[in-house]
Amino acid sequence: MNFWNIASWRLGIKRNPIVALLMLGSIVGAGIVEISPSLTNTLFFAHPDTGQYLRMISPIFLHFGLLHLVFNCLWLGLLGSKIETHMGSIHLLLIVLVSGVASNMSQYYWSGTVYFGGMSGVIYALLGYLWIKHMIAPQYYAPLPSGLMGFMVGWLVLCMTGVLEVALGIGVANAAHLSGLVAGLLIGLVFSLKTLAVSKNSEK
Repeated sequence: MNFWNIASWRLGIKRNPIVALLMLGSIVGAGIVEISPSLTNTLFFAHPDTGQYLRMISPIFLHFGLLHLVFNCLWLGLLGSKIETHMGSIHLLLIVLVSGVASNMSQYYWSGTVYFGGMSGVIYALLGYLWIKHMIAPQYYAPLPSGLMGFMVGWLVLCMTGVLEVALGIGVANAAHLSGLVAGLLIGLVFSLKTLAVSKNSEK
């Protein structure tokens, strides 16, 4: 898509409305973090026992800095659009909601704090979903770019070593990343096996 072509943007939004809404939500979330600490606090994670169910998913939209926002939006565009184009908007939304809640809860239980955010757990879920689906049913799903899975898993491991926290002084939601990847693999596995089963039944 031509970055400066308005028509290309309109076409992209029309084709992938959920991806566009997730990006918009991330941009709004990044803006809230910058201008309103009090509102940011109301969007951090809340345990389901509190009854604030929206806050189980809202942290995925909070981004801390331009690099954090741009990095996640780029991956969301690359991975999310593949799923939405081939499987539909509802399918993508389901993956985002399940992996978002799973990654947020994992990060909360691992870290013991509600002060985290970002779409990275969902990004890893989309990655795992696409990877496992292509591994199981390559005739139905386009492969990821060569080496992408290895790079992202390597990045995950690097982050888990704590090197980035020491070198750059930034916090990394490692539990969210790992649980997001696992959630994506599991969701992808279920739908891949379902696809193969339906395909075999239709051939009989």
